[in-house]
Amino acid sequence: MSMKKALLYTSIALSPFAMPVAAQVYVSPPRVAIHVPFPPPPPHIEVVPGPRHGYAWTPGYWGYHEERHVWVPGRHVQQRPGHYWVADSWHERDGRHHYRPGGWKKGHQGKGNNGHRNNEHR
Repeated sequence: MSMKKALLYTSIALSPFAMPVAAQVYVSPPRVAIHVPFPPPPPHIEVVPGPRHGYAWTPGYWGYHEERHVWVPGRHVQQRPGHYWVADSWHERDGRHHYRPGGWKKGHQGKGNNGHRNNEHR
């Protein structure tokens, strides 16, 4: 199957008509945007394990699956030289809550930033 056909079928399957009214998912490769009318619950308290050489800790976050928020636990991921981890986050805008996936950002983490994306957008 060609990539064009695969994207077409995926777009049709994930069209707003196939999704509940409460959540809208827009597919535009390579990310999926999630916008819901209600915020996620407060974060879970996680016990962060000790550091692992060559790995970075990515904190847990509230994801969204099958019309509800689901907790995704933190985990160690292999470090990328010259990058720091930006945590997954939710932001309220225009009465809706928008999910931003975490990922690696080029550069060095600033003091007091802790790699959290919401500190970058102030």
